[in-house]
Amino acid sequence: MTSKARMAFSYIFLTIVSLLSIFPLYWMVVASTNKSVDVVRGTLIPGTYFIENLKNLLDSQKIGTAMLNSFQYSIILTVISLIVCSLAGYGFEIYHDKGKDTVMSIILLAMMVPFAATMIPLFQMFSQAKLLNTALGFVLPTISTPFLIMMFRQSARSFPHDIIEASRIDGLSEVSIFFWMFIPTMRSTYAAAMTITFMNAWNNYLWPKVIMQDNDSITMPMLVANLKEGYFTDYGMLMLGVLFCTIPTVIIFFLLQKSFAEGITGAVK
Repeated sequence: MTSKARMAFSYIFLTIVSLLSIFPLYWMVVASTNKSVDVVRGTLIPGTYFIENLKNLLDSQKIGTAMLNSFQYSIILTVISLIVCSLAGYGFEIYHDKGKDTVMSIILLAMMVPFAATMIPLFQMFSQAKLLNTALGFVLPTISTPFLIMMFRQSARSFPHDIIEASRIDGLSEVSIFFWMFIPTMRSTYAAAMTITFMNAWNNYLWPKVIMQDNDSITMPMLVANLKEGYFTDYGMLMLGVLFCTIPTVIIFFLLQKSFAEGITGAVK
């Protein structure tokens, strides 16, 4: 196979993969503009029922409250998680202590424990602490993520240690070195971590379903799930709810996709 033929085959393959990836989004948009009966029939042509679906969605669900709650919880969790996990990853790599490998092994073991296995004791603890229906109750269980700690630790390995030593000689404190030297250098890693954390927080359904028992604390995934409850499902309205739930994460990913790829591969700008 010649180089031109190989390149043509690659373009054809990538085009097919791209179309397959985009099709679910296209179908979701089309479904949100059609009646439920047309969605069930599998139509792929945009309809004229979007305004009616939007009106039904706004009348039946607190979509504004759910959207605001999801943004609030996701932003709070993202900010706190980035600070905690980056400090942990930085500390594990930069500072030398005999017990740090043991602690890191324990953190890695925590990745093997499914979150569902810890939900009941967590719910009991949070119920006794009166943290139900609160942003703090949403945030606390997932502040520290082993994957993010390892990602920041890996990035810290590529951070020049000579700069740290020179900064210490110049009189900079450890906190100043972290905030004024490490963080600006690791922008790509922070962008990748922010994307992962925000998307996970935004799409989180199981824990909010357990901890948020008030309609005023509902999140977007919970709202979408509520649209399918009962004997009749309005699929046009359901797909419109899914569209509203999907748009923020898609926008964030497209805005940060370059930094996301660099951060995941451990690139340092």
